[in-house]
Amino acid sequence: MSKDQQLRNDAYAAVDKHQSLVEQDPYRLHYHIMPPVGLLNDPNGFIQWKGTYHLFYQWMPFKTGHGAKFWGHYSSEDLVHWTHEEIALTPSEWFEKNGCYSGSAIEHDGDLYAFYTGNVKDEEGNRSSYQCLAVSQDGIHFDKKGPVVHLPEGYTPHFRDPKVWEQDGAYYMVIGAQTEDLKGAVALFTSDDMTDWKHLGILAGGGKGKLADFGYMFECPDLFHLDGKDVLVFSPQGLEAEGMKYQNVYQAGYVIGKLDAESGHYEHEDFYELDRGFDFYAPQTTEDEHGRRILFGWMSVPDQNEQDHPTVKHEWLHNMTLPRELKLKDGYVYQTPVKELEELREEAPVEHPVDLNQETRKLEGVQGKAVELVLEDVAVEKGWFSVMIGDDARLVYSSDQNVFTLERRSYVDGVVENRQVELEDLNDLRIFVDTSSVEVFINGGKHVFTARFYPSPEDESITFQASEKAGFRLKKWDLKKVF
Repeated sequence: MSKDQQLRNDAYAAVDKHQSLVEQDPYRLHYHIMPPVGLLNDPNGFIQWKGTYHLFYQWMPFKTGHGAKFWGHYSSEDLVHWTHEEIALTPSEWFEKNGCYSGSAIEHDGDLYAFYTGNVKDEEGNRSSYQCLAVSQDGIHFDKKGPVVHLPEGYTPHFRDPKVWEQDGAYYMVIGAQTEDLKGAVALFTSDDMTDWKHLGILAGGGKGKLADFGYMFECPDLFHLDGKDVLVFSPQGLEAEGMKYQNVYQAGYVIGKLDAESGHYEHEDFYELDRGFDFYAPQTTEDEHGRRILFGWMSVPDQNEQDHPTVKHEWLHNMTLPRELKLKDGYVYQTPVKELEELREEAPVEHPVDLNQETRKLEGVQGKAVELVLEDVAVEKGWFSVMIGDDARLVYSSDQNVFTLERRSYVDGVVENRQVELEDLNDLRIFVDTSSVEVFINGGKHVFTARFYPSPEDESITFQASEKAGFRLKKWDLKKVF
């Protein structure tokens, strides 16, 4: 038996062994992508290919910790209902023996080309990294071609996460990198045939431009054209907190600019976080057949108390965000849940016109573990207004300070912690609650907050409160269970 087949068999055996325990977890999600068992992290190879959406992901099936990652695989016809497919990649070859790390997918000559980082460590823990290619004719089974990009001069082996696209008759690749002087950077490559790649230099960071000293490592870069601009999404590591910004261990965000592909020169504006919540990292996008730019993110952050999550005792950890459509408006990337997610809604909404006057109120029919809430025409005359979800998470808007806050009770020590953003005003909220996750889209998606939280399993309450006067129009839907 080949090493590849043995690893597959072992992974499927781990799924069978722990499936019953996983399914008993009250914090298992209803409509978010999760691992069948073990640990899930970065979205990989997100693409719509031959009419089907494919989302690969970093998967450790044997434990809820990190290690030699596989590429797990989900497919969907509608971004709502997902099928867990066969394992796409196992760390079975010399150039990937310590993990098939993150990467991307692109169509070429009718086949699906997957680029990923092969991670290798020696006995002393020294790392080597290779950018590898695997090709599939059916989107399920992959033929590994091995390394196609080796480490160029000027970078440390922290060199990973290739994202590939086609532009003006050529192919381009961005790779997350660290320079030898320990600065985060995005490296740019080009190719005519997707096997021979030429290093064009540093696209962003690495001691130059507005990102010259912006952390010590850039992960998961993604460069794409959006509404007349070139947007670079990446996940910098090593940023110091600045007021309400950069509060997590690591960040994920974007810069907007203009790429000269031939020269590799990229002029861009300042960095802005994609998500201001507790749990968002390593986003990846694709453009689908409708011309939409769609994003998935990992609903967690590396090195952030992972083993303290209550799901660990049920042998699983982490999930993806909802798929989000991106649009560029007024110099910001707006994110909105894809329209297909409306298929999750059960029957007609519960609707209420709400006026609060120094009171706390629960509304008839507004509760649940898997719900969507839409608050429109929000008006907070003075003081603050809040939405409490179960006994664990709270959304607060202060009209006096023009600050929006997401609070949760820490699953580590029980202390209330928060993330915040300044708003000019609060106009609308769209809130997705899914047992142990919440995603909040503010003012049409200009700002987004994402978090895992762990309310008492029996508590399905949703409570509204105003210190003075607040009003809004509310719609609430129960959402279907699809996982």
